[in-house]
Amino acid sequence: MPTALLSVSDKTGLASFGQGLAELGWSLVASGGTARSLRDAGLIVVDVAELTGAPEMLGGRVKTLHPTVHAGILARATQADMAELASLGIRPIDLVVCNLYPFQETVSRSDASLAEAVEQIDIGGMTLLRGAAKNFDRVTVVCDPNDYQEVLADLRTRGATSAETRQRLALRAFAHTRDYDTAIERYFRQAVAPSPQPWALHLPSTLSLSLPQSQEMRYGENPHQVAGLYAEPGVGPLGGKLLQGKPLSYNNLLDLDAAWSAALSFEEPTIVIVKHLSPCGIASAERLAAAFPAALTSDPVSAFGGVIAANRPVDCATAKEMHELFVEAIAAPSFGDEALECFAQRKPNCRLVAISFPVEEKWSLRSVAGGLLVQSIDRGDPPEVEWRVVTQRQPADDELATLRFAWQACRHIKSNAIVLARNAATVGIGGGLPSRLDAVKLAVTKAGERTRGAVMASDAFFPFPDAVEVAAEAGVTAVIQPGGSVRDEAVIAAAERLGLAMVFTGARHFRH
Repeated sequence: MPTALLSVSDKTGLASFGQGLAELGWSLVASGGTARSLRDAGLIVVDVAELTGAPEMLGGRVKTLHPTVHAGILARATQADMAELASLGIRPIDLVVCNLYPFQETVSRSDASLAEAVEQIDIGGMTLLRGAAKNFDRVTVVCDPNDYQEVLADLRTRGATSAETRQRLALRAFAHTRDYDTAIERYFRQAVAPSPQPWALHLPSTLSLSLPQSQEMRYGENPHQVAGLYAEPGVGPLGGKLLQGKPLSYNNLLDLDAAWSAALSFEEPTIVIVKHLSPCGIASAERLAAAFPAALTSDPVSAFGGVIAANRPVDCATAKEMHELFVEAIAAPSFGDEALECFAQRKPNCRLVAISFPVEEKWSLRSVAGGLLVQSIDRGDPPEVEWRVVTQRQPADDELATLRFAWQACRHIKSNAIVLARNAATVGIGGGLPSRLDAVKLAVTKAGERTRGAVMASDAFFPFPDAVEVAAEAGVTAVIQPGGSVRDEAVIAAAERLGLAMVFTGARHFRH
């Protein structure tokens, strides 16, 4: 009679699987709650304690950690191993059904304590899975209830699982234990290790990544590319929930991520419009409904077919402002009932993503050939830097306020980044160009007459005075930049000659 050892935390489908095994003549061995569940279903079960002759110990911490169990699992299908088991009175175990304590689910709760997390670290289950997976040549290991029916089908048609099935299930078990260990390491790194300021973060010596695929996409950036979203279990797109519209595409997610991170960096009600990963309009106002038209005016042509992010709940007034623009997706902390009704009637295909609890990332990851580049997130100027006015002319109060807005916006633009702004709204953006002078010319062209009286922000220093001269000729009155060029004096002299106010921040914000 073949023997199955069952020890599961997730009891989904357990009773029907146990019934199927019993009907095929299998002997069922189980421990604790698993044994109770099987007996409640009317099945005959041998307790692990009866098999080993040792009781459960330490409040259930020790149940299956016993030579009788693991010898039964690890014995190979050789005459010598089987004879040794027989001499010791140990029965072979042919099937191990095990899934682990819900560690990941526990630590995902904001109120979970360290003690609770520790209690959800499975020891016996990990050992069962590894042993059974190692001995896949003879033993079948099942860690996912979704595989129960396939295993039963194999047993019914073949009398045993196929070698291919056992190998595939062993691979799944090894992936399961890998993900579990990675989650434990990640939690302890955050919960036990010191938490330095964001400016003093240290890179981990080894980067552990284990994320399940949460969404399979139709394609990637282009139809001939395969793509998928990998995220923490239970975490929706960008940590939010899709309320309306088709599933988010690869490009939607990239654009929404850029728009959402930019919107969150502003304290005032703010709208960010992004197209092809580049913000084309950013505006802040007392009301979100007033911020949207200001952001759209920045570059209405580029905004067509883009995505929008808002750092405040979207109300009906804001939704109505958006009616005339074709937009792929909108992200916000929430959407009012009237706003949802407006979108359902006027923009039923527009994807709406509510992000109530933003995911707080520490690291930015980008792939390069053969590896990953990892850096801490740019959250703005480090606290030790101080702005200083380097021209005789001081910026007026309204200019300084707009310079602060422009500087905040500028770090979300692709380098070389130039932002022209007026009244807490962008009026011209030049980004992603290899020449800073060309970026200024593009921003001025986009702004047109609105350049008159605007301020200009640059993510990095000006290597030559020419870009400042172009801006001044177009009507810019004040400039903010990091400084640090060997030609700073020439650039400052040009600003003095042209009557501009210039502020050095001492911090650069490249975004490649």
